[in-house]
Amino acid sequence: MSDTIERIKCLIIGSGPAGYTAAIYASRADLKPVMYTGMQMGGQLTTTTEVDNFPGYPKGTDGNAMMEDLKNQAERFGTEVRFGLVTKVDFSNKAGGIHKITIDESKIVEAETVIISTGATAKYLGLESEQRLIGGGVSACATCDGFFYKGQDVIVVGAGDTAAEEATYLANICKKVTILVRKDYMRASKAMQKRVENTPNLEVKFNTEIDEVLGDNVVTGVRAINNKTQEKEVIDVTGVFIAIGHKPNTEIFKEVLDMDEVGYLITKGKSTKTNLPGVFAAGDVQDKEYRQAVTAAGTGCMAALDAERYLGSLV
Repeated sequence: MSDTIERIKCLIIGSGPAGYTAAIYASRADLKPVMYTGMQMGGQLTTTTEVDNFPGYPKGTDGNAMMEDLKNQAERFGTEVRFGLVTKVDFSNKAGGIHKITIDESKIVEAETVIISTGATAKYLGLESEQRLIGGGVSACATCDGFFYKGQDVIVVGAGDTAAEEATYLANICKKVTILVRKDYMRASKAMQKRVENTPNLEVKFNTEIDEVLGDNVVTGVRAINNKTQEKEVIDVTGVFIAIGHKPNTEIFKEVLDMDEVGYLITKGKSTKTNLPGVFAAGDVQDKEYRQAVTAAGTGCMAALDAERYLGSLV
């Protein structure tokens, strides 16, 4: 390890829409940002084959292509994008303090400001067939991908408010929506359960799980199993939406930054400020309500502006 530790004015952790947008704004503010991408360069959108709801793409685009566009734009303004994983943080708790970040368990860099945009990871069932068909009919975001299943039959897996919300959203555009609930009741709020019950093209199957997602390159159906009777049935659908929650990628920030009971970072008011000065959070790592690429990009912009203003206040 070199005796000279690199000093960075603005360090960005994570490379999804929030991180790249923060990089664009930070570069234009001459903060000379350095980004460490994490192991999944581009974030969750790289698992999405089609992105049809991000402004500026009238014909839609591919998730990987969009992330490459954002990366190229950030680099055009001077962002240095590095492939690497942040494995440890030592944040200062005083204004103007220097933050120490360890990369890949070996390299240490110092940063005057840090923007955290590590995102969240959708929870999946863990079936081989499910993983194989992600992007081919299996999705964890109805508002992102539901449009592609207009007039078709789909399945939603889950029992909470998210599953109920996604199912009723899909029911507006799909021919039929079937919710598979593992237990004999839904965990969703009474109001959401009422909405489900009052939606005519929505059916709930209790005590039911997916045994296998069917299809070679695209989803053609699922084989479901009743976990009480062990009876199996094939349900013909073209889309499978997994709505069993997300896990924010905040493990290394535990006991360092304030977070809620699930692990989402808490930011102050309408800002991206965390509880420590000079440390900001943007995107899905602090947003469990919307989780959209465009909202993540918006908070990335906010984080860069907050970082710029923070540095300005120290002068």
